[in-house]
Amino acid sequence: MKTRILVLILILSCSLSYAQTKLADKFFDNYGYIKAIELYEKAVENGDNSAHVLTRLGDAYYNNSNSEKAAYWYGEALKEYKKIDTEYLYKYIQSLRSIGKYEEADKWFKELSAAQQGDSRLKGYNPDEVDLYAKLTSKNDVIVKVENLDFNSENSDFGSYIYEDKLYFASARGGDGKIYSWNKEPFLDLYKVSITDNSGVATYGATAELSEDINTEYHEASVAITNDGKTMYFTRDNVNKRNRIKYDKKGTTHLKLYKATLVNNQWTNVVELPFNDEVFSTGHPALSPDNKTLYFVSDREGGLGQSDIYAVTINKDGSYGKPENLGEKVNTEGREMFPYVSKDSTLYFSSDGHLNLGLLDIFKSDVLKGLRNDPENLGAPYNSGYDDFAFFINSETEQGYFSSNRPGGKGSDDIYSFNAKECKEVISGTARDSKTNIILSGVTVKLVDKTGKIVEEYFTKDSGEYTFTVDCDKTYTVIGSKPDYKDDQKTIATSTVDEKINTVDLSLEPLIIDNQIVINPIFFDFDKWNIRTDAQYELENIVDVMRKHPTMIIKIESHTDSRGRDKYNMKLSDRRAKSTRDYIISRGIDANRIESAIGYGESQLLNKCSNGVKCTEEEHQLNRRSYFYIVTE
Repeated sequence: MKTRILVLILILSCSLSYAQTKLADKFFDNYGYIKAIELYEKAVENGDNSAHVLTRLGDAYYNNSNSEKAAYWYGEALKEYKKIDTEYLYKYIQSLRSIGKYEEADKWFKELSAAQQGDSRLKGYNPDEVDLYAKLTSKNDVIVKVENLDFNSENSDFGSYIYEDKLYFASARGGDGKIYSWNKEPFLDLYKVSITDNSGVATYGATAELSEDINTEYHEASVAITNDGKTMYFTRDNVNKRNRIKYDKKGTTHLKLYKATLVNNQWTNVVELPFNDEVFSTGHPALSPDNKTLYFVSDREGGLGQSDIYAVTINKDGSYGKPENLGEKVNTEGREMFPYVSKDSTLYFSSDGHLNLGLLDIFKSDVLKGLRNDPENLGAPYNSGYDDFAFFINSETEQGYFSSNRPGGKGSDDIYSFNAKECKEVISGTARDSKTNIILSGVTVKLVDKTGKIVEEYFTKDSGEYTFTVDCDKTYTVIGSKPDYKDDQKTIATSTVDEKINTVDLSLEPLIIDNQIVINPIFFDFDKWNIRTDAQYELENIVDVMRKHPTMIIKIESHTDSRGRDKYNMKLSDRRAKSTRDYIISRGIDANRIESAIGYGESQLLNKCSNGVKCTEEEHQLNRRSYFYIVTE
């Protein structure tokens, strides 16, 4: 007998847990994370530690931006099952990082990398899964205004570098008669042009060539200037003391790095750097934000490809360390050129060795931040099917410059300015009572992204209005919640029109009307009185109202249609009323707060559909109903 009782208890426990999980799933799917959490945690208390429940708890907290709880429940799932779906593992890592547990996050990041090679969150892109060209040429989330600058010439102009209000660049516009045989243009010299910023719109003054101490009869290009403005690094052809070009044994001239000092507002005291050589090229300087490291390009022996990017330490005494190759996360068998390091230590460079749109493309890498992810192709409009290089950006304003020989320019290489701005739209609206159209204050409006994560919350004031700034070309759900009202939710897909205003008004249906708590009809299976999941979902509105009003007392009435015997319908409706009462009590509402739960069968029909009268299903449905009357508040 005891064994039978134990088995029965276990069956009832499992049944209760299963019902709670199903109901929790319904709330979760409708973004009701708080209610879902309550029900999932009850299921765990009742012995349900399934992967589904544990990971759903993690997701519910994750989507509600509670990283500590999310990490706990994902961790519990991992303890129980050793391995979980990589999607949950990724969110576990994000949660751990959010609460500062970086070592633990790194451990699981390695697990994720091993399990999910090619994950787009681990690599800049995955060419096996998306069409590379389509991805790199589609930038709906960012508006980039690109402009060919007025001071470009009909010859090559490239390599912008900004220091204070001056833009330094290389140009073949000089006319001293010497022609570079490779492109039949004059040799490159260094120039500067003043910049005036008028409310974010740059205007450029007259160009001026740098001093003869810097410019020779041969090539000079690619500038980097220290933070104090006193030292400039630049590239020059290998020339001797008489400014004559020098060749190696094969008749090739190589590039070298030099530095100059600013004296009386003029660049002078040009010195060759010690790690140059006569048999390979060294050029394209870039400085780290703290000016303690110099980056450059070289085709010296021991590299990975045709030209690689290197780093060398600048010591306090002005000497230099040993040049180090940046390695395979940056360098390839092709050409890596024109490095630039922004203030946030992002490395930008050009390459034809990484997957690209054609010839040299501009990439960015976090390798200098200690991360080992692959470089990211910046895509269009920075990159084209032509050479795109010499990138410079102010990481605070997202304004900068790059060079390209794409069609439509003034010369063979031109300098382009850009202003990168994320495409943003607005979702706004007003919350109202659906019955009276009265404006509602105190409504919690949640913005939910397509993954189900709550991105932002807003509380309406007296105007009932809310506003969210959102990304273009995304899908969002807006949910309005207020005590004693049913939630209203609307889904909207934003466009690709910057600053577009999308109006999404919310209409919340009141739960308390006159002396009743009014919910959607609760349905029962034919000839049964157990509370189905969809009925439980509706009855949670009753539970919420009674929790909000702790002294409220209600009574329950249940009615049937006329089909079936009168006496049987009376008993059936009474059972349904009492099972409805029992469910509400099971959710923690004191039994004394339900004055009565009575079934009236078919004795109080709302229409003509009595015994023997032919009616539609909709007409019969009108008679199958439950009422929740408020006795006292």
